[in-house]
Amino acid sequence: MMGHVHGSADVPASASGRYVKRLAAAFAIAATFMVVEATLAVITGSLALLSDAAHMLTDVFGIGMALTAILIAQRARPNSTRTFGMYRGEVFAALFNALLLFGVAGYVLYEAVRRFADPPEVAGLPVMLAATVGIGANLVSFLLLRSGAKESLNLRGAYLEVLADLLASVGVLISGAITLLTGWRYADPLMGVAIAVFVLPRALSLARRSLRILFQHAPERIDVDELATRLTGLDDVIGVHDLHVWTLTSGMDVASVHLTVADDAEQPDVLERARQMLWREYDIRHSTVQVEPPETAENCDPLA
Repeated sequence: MMGHVHGSADVPASASGRYVKRLAAAFAIAATFMVVEATLAVITGSLALLSDAAHMLTDVFGIGMALTAILIAQRARPNSTRTFGMYRGEVFAALFNALLLFGVAGYVLYEAVRRFADPPEVAGLPVMLAATVGIGANLVSFLLLRSGAKESLNLRGAYLEVLADLLASVGVLISGAITLLTGWRYADPLMGVAIAVFVLPRALSLARRSLRILFQHAPERIDVDELATRLTGLDDVIGVHDLHVWTLTSGMDVASVHLTVADDAEQPDVLERARQMLWREYDIRHSTVQVEPPETAENCDPLA
């Protein structure tokens, strides 16, 4: 009886690792403008401007968390005790960003409801000036992070923070103009509510995607049943069991599987064909494939 044969491909570098300099620049922009905007919010008494400053504060924390997670993942390479390194830190950073967004949106909604009873007078011109500068700062950060958000869940969290702030700054500009031109005091709290309502579903989506990875669900792009069928269709493969596919972090999908093969099969050849299919057709670059004859497969105890 032939022994078990295993094979795996090297784990690729994290997708977000290529964007460290862009994250650092976005962090510096957010931190600088957050101080300016918070100061003006206190001076003018604008809830819309305060909500935008609070969103900017989440940018500072969120982008800072994302940047820290990348640096930790790069330095804490896999070893005998951390066999997958610290790549999951990026996913925790994305989940933390989502929780920050929920918290800020909830606070703004609470404050807006409180202010509807007696909306304070807001100085429209300073609010408009601050919002204009905010649009410029957020637009630069938005462009820095946009491409990376397509590859990394961690960067997507930071990107959504900046996108929310960009739209919030536009909203603050509009509410400031309405206040300046008409004196209508409800424009400011209404805009605060609109900003919060816009942020909530995006925070929910980010949290859901982060939790899928932390619970080790199969990637949404991969049909596991179809993958099992494709593996069964390989020459000399007569059965597939204990198939698991999960995401380690953004851009790193991982798989493990047991393949039952005919007694006369060339196990190394089957192993290589399976690994190549996982890599080329499903972009799974780290896989562990166990090839076993029928008598061994009968005694295998798959994970329930």
